[in-house]
Amino acid sequence: MNRTLAAALGLTLLAAPAGAALTFAGPAAAQTPAAGQAAEAERLRVFLDKEYAEALKFSPQQSSSFGEKEGLDKLNDLSEAADLQRLEWRRGSVARLKAQFQRAKLPLEGQISYDMWIDELDSAELSYKYRAYDYVAGNTDTALPNFLIGSHLVEQPSDMAAYNARVMALGHAMDQVLERAKGSAAQGIRMPRFQYERAIRESTKLISGQPFDASGADSPLWADAKAKVGKLQAAGKVSPDEAQKLLDGTKTALLTGMKPGYERLIGWLQSDVANAPSGKVGAVTLPNGLAWYAAALKLQTRTDLTADQIHALGLSEVKRIQGEMDELAKKAGFPDQNAYFKELQRLDPEQPYNDQNRAEILKYSNDLIANNRTHLGSMFHVLPIYAIEVVREPSFSEVAGGAAHTNGASPDGKRPGRVYLHMLGKTPLRASLPDLMCHEGIPGHAMQGDIRVRMKDVPKFRLAARNAAFNEGWGLYSELLCKEMGVYPDIASDFMRLDGELFRAVRLVTDTGIHAQGWTEEQAVDYLKTVGHRSDDTARAETRRYIVNPGQATAYKIGMIRIVQLRDRAAKALGPKFDIKAFNDMVIASGSLTLSVLDMRVNAWIAEQKAK
Repeated sequence: MNRTLAAALGLTLLAAPAGAALTFAGPAAAQTPAAGQAAEAERLRVFLDKEYAEALKFSPQQSSSFGEKEGLDKLNDLSEAADLQRLEWRRGSVARLKAQFQRAKLPLEGQISYDMWIDELDSAELSYKYRAYDYVAGNTDTALPNFLIGSHLVEQPSDMAAYNARVMALGHAMDQVLERAKGSAAQGIRMPRFQYERAIRESTKLISGQPFDASGADSPLWADAKAKVGKLQAAGKVSPDEAQKLLDGTKTALLTGMKPGYERLIGWLQSDVANAPSGKVGAVTLPNGLAWYAAALKLQTRTDLTADQIHALGLSEVKRIQGEMDELAKKAGFPDQNAYFKELQRLDPEQPYNDQNRAEILKYSNDLIANNRTHLGSMFHVLPIYAIEVVREPSFSEVAGGAAHTNGASPDGKRPGRVYLHMLGKTPLRASLPDLMCHEGIPGHAMQGDIRVRMKDVPKFRLAARNAAFNEGWGLYSELLCKEMGVYPDIASDFMRLDGELFRAVRLVTDTGIHAQGWTEEQAVDYLKTVGHRSDDTARAETRRYIVNPGQATAYKIGMIRIVQLRDRAAKALGPKFDIKAFNDMVIASGSLTLSVLDMRVNAWIAEQKAK
């Protein structure tokens, strides 16, 4: 995720206010530092929490995402000046950290927090250096409305007044996005033409319908505002007159704040789209693009792997997984994976989405997650406690073949974890849904977020840390755990698990092919279809996702491989002492770590288990 989009979503800085604390004998409890080290660790926690409270002042949306009310009427500042201000503050914070603490005097968990705080600066430095490459105009326009709909909770009339203030601020936010897009274009850096067209289309949707025009349908934010105010009125918190005043405020904000800003952005995009590239549109085509791509890979994986190394790894993994799929296909009575895949498509052919099959898929997906909960005891002691729901992607950001994604629950559980499905175009294979719900739901991202926001005895910034290789590696590892838990109902769904892993290996090849080797969009689409078994819509949507978010697609396989390697290392080192439940608890409940820090955490855990 690019840094400006992260800021728009409220993820630039990582917050987690008080909620339901997670209590278990996890990493912090397992290690018993000496009294002096324990005191130093507590001093570090207090220091980092104080620093973090200052950091959150740069990101009012982050607080909202986790249920806090401070800054509820403000959006994040998306300007380059604000980026520099945040970076300079973080430089000062790390300098204060190093001046006041000696890493060697801290216990392991303190060292992890120390290293992660410094890593935040390292990442910010790299992101700022390549800030001109952020494709802000094609992301933030929909990210901010999604944030308001999904993360701005309205429990009191004052919350709705703050919502209206944020809607009013959307126009200024789009002006900041426009300024950055113009600055990048002046340096010869433009997002691909398809992203211009998508931004124009989606931004236009956002300012279409009531109250922007006389059509019968409500615009997305107007519908959201009416629903939020309706709940206040149903709860007896506002009178009909007060409810109308709140909605009048929303209407004014939409028409005088949001609409002009979006119109200015749309107008510039329309005037500049002829200059946007198409066909070969990877990083390699941009000024200093290969250096940017190397930085993107480092930010996404937190490793020093080169594009060539990742490409070769992808090809190797594709070959290995295809062999496993051939073996499973033979068990099902078919000569190879391609023959079996065609049979599955024959038995469950693609259908255009309609209201009935959307409802069926959502129900089945929610049932799968509920069933997965019942199997967790075989692999975990630490369990999720909050609700998780599978819902349809909002209409203004929905695309045919779009990737599912997850927003975690708030620390207090008032906002449940949500898995979003794009439901345009053609239906997926039903046999692929168990694997998807393992990855996005339980024991994947939704469970990951549930446990992370309830960690205790660690600095608050760690409660919502997001490292792509760890997070996506966990999601892919969760698919393997589901096999080991026995949740795949038949050979077909297990085959589709392998197909999902193959897809992630194909991503290693495709991402690096596009950005380092000069593949065209069509080359990547063809590879995803022929080798990755993706449909036309999905192959197109995935390719475009890789183009505008370089390196992110590589995080899945690189992270999973490392987690499995560490598990194998622990099992070999501990022999009969190895407890798979304890290992999985330790990994998921350590929070989102860089892979190097995870390596350190696992080595220490192995030593702790040996000493028992």
